[in-house]
Amino acid sequence: QVQLVESGGGLVQAGGSLRLSCVASGRSFSSYTMGWFRQAPGKEREYVAAVNWIGTSTYYADSVKGRFTMSRDNAKNTVYLQMNSLKPEDTAVYYCAASTRNRPDVRQYGNWGQGTQVTVSS
Repeated sequence: QVQLVESGGGLVQAGGSLRLSCVASGRSFSSYTMGWFRQAPGKEREYVAAVNWIGTSTYYADSVKGRFTMSRDNAKNTVYLQMNSLKPEDTAVYYCAASTRNRPDVRQYGNWGQGTQVTVSS
């Protein structure tokens, strides 16, 4: 089990940037696939990005490809989501999550953080 704490959310104007962080505590962080998800008011939780256990492979939703970059630092037990060229439709609560599976779907993420709010004004 890992415990996850996100930070870095806030209010930003359209076109701006934010970097989210997710710090993990617990055992064997480096063995987990890590993902970022988001949920806007009245909408279902949406996959954003994922990175494999060693950080050599990253995957992105089409809606954020080319604008967001996910990375991890296993020495710091931390994953990051660099978000550039933000749009109002990126407004949501952003969650990081951990899975013991390789290329997991959302149901296979067993550990979730509490979320951090990102608001993009037009």
